[in-house]
Amino acid sequence: MVVRATSSLAFKVKAFVRAGPRDEISHEVVPPLARQIRNRALLAAAIIVFSAAAATVSAGLLQLKQLTDALGQHKPLKLGDIITPAASGAPQTILVIGSDKRVRGAVDAKDPPHSDTIMLARLDPHAGATTLMSVPRDLKVTIDPPHRRPTVQKINAAYTFGGVRLAVATIKRVLGININHVVDVHFQGFSEAVNAIGCVYADVDRHYFNDNAGLAPGQGYATINVQPGYQRLCGGKALDYVRFRHTDTDLVRATRQQDFLRQAKAQVGVSGLIDKRAQLERIFGRNTDTDVHSAAQVLRLLKLLLFSLGHPVRQVHFEATLGPSYVTASPGQIHRVVHQFLNGGSAPAERPAHRHARSRTHRPPPPSTVSMRASTGAESASARAASRRVRFPFYFPNRLLQGSGPAQLRVYRIRDEQGKSHRAYRLVIPRGLIGQYYGVEGTNWLNPPILTQPSKVRRIHGREFEFFYDGPRLQVLAWRVPRAVYWISNTLTEDLSERQMLAIAASAKVMRR
Repeated sequence: MVVRATSSLAFKVKAFVRAGPRDEISHEVVPPLARQIRNRALLAAAIIVFSAAAATVSAGLLQLKQLTDALGQHKPLKLGDIITPAASGAPQTILVIGSDKRVRGAVDAKDPPHSDTIMLARLDPHAGATTLMSVPRDLKVTIDPPHRRPTVQKINAAYTFGGVRLAVATIKRVLGININHVVDVHFQGFSEAVNAIGCVYADVDRHYFNDNAGLAPGQGYATINVQPGYQRLCGGKALDYVRFRHTDTDLVRATRQQDFLRQAKAQVGVSGLIDKRAQLERIFGRNTDTDVHSAAQVLRLLKLLLFSLGHPVRQVHFEATLGPSYVTASPGQIHRVVHQFLNGGSAPAERPAHRHARSRTHRPPPPSTVSMRASTGAESASARAASRRVRFPFYFPNRLLQGSGPAQLRVYRIRDEQGKSHRAYRLVIPRGLIGQYYGVEGTNWLNPPILTQPSKVRRIHGREFEFFYDGPRLQVLAWRVPRAVYWISNTLTEDLSERQMLAIAASAKVMRR
């Protein structure tokens, strides 16, 4: 299908939108998209990439010819009958694979590549959300390579044995789903794209650190040092954050990647994409192998995205059991997560509301219903010392969840989008499970992106709380005072209940200096 200039539109933009998601694409000449849908198309482009990839952003779906040329930097993936063509406007499942080729000098630099990230995105204009699901790279499966005997391995080994074809075939067989398109992302593209959009503010749950001090050359892994707290992550730091895998689990790591993409999608703006669309197109084309190459395929995806534009992005957590070497999942667990993935995930607890919306007063949960421990003397002393440095009211929870490890405190500064510096502190609290941390954040930056558009607002015993949900699970619970804002962050896998988060918040009092 060739894109060429024409003075007569083959179809009108109004007819294109009015036709609905099931209308078939014309096989006539495809013109440039009209200006009337410029902004919506660019935002849709952001959704397909940030919602579907552990990697990249592309605003190039606005101009079919430019994006088709950019994708032409690599030969298209020839997957034949391994992928399933989708009708125009029908729901589509996109598989995103990220290679884990190591840095030069690392202990495993010479190892063959594995699929470090296996992520699925579901675009369905008739569902309540665009869903993301990460498949654990250590999931125990049977891999059936061509001309070789079947072997029991971690699912990411399929990419090593047979490249994208075998990876797709294995994922389809294990999950029992069809895959409509594949994007194989080079991680360098992730760093470039994050920088191109102006970086991403992320709610970092704990200190991510790996140091090769004392190790001989060739024995170390990547050096990583990402401090806890809400902060702006750019290129290399962002990649370190999403790829870290030394002291957490496969399930936590996958959820961390999804959470970063969710925060990135929530922050990316249309105007920035317009200004940088040519640069993003080049990054996307240079660092991505995909079966999507023709103008017809690009336009078909664009049309689907236009009708999915208003949907939130929802994470589907993969149910599984952690073992010493593998992650295992029963047929029942796989059936449940696939059902959620294909059907928009769980319904949100409440319809979104404006921040100043009011509802009836609610009582906090009785203390006896939540098992908690008192903060230790060392934790209180650390908070009292830190309170002298932040210069705004320092809220500190007097009680933490039973089983929580010793809390650690960081006082630091955040720079906003205009470069202005703000004071902040982060209380990092180990949940007692590997890789699981919840936290308390305070800052005198009054409008951080994370607190945009709460799901609901409720007044509890004189304090107004803002609730931010991911489906039915409470992700962030925030409150404000004239000079600062504060929030409780759930663990990455969101295993704290709403009742537990409210109990922690209720115990938070201003620390006396």
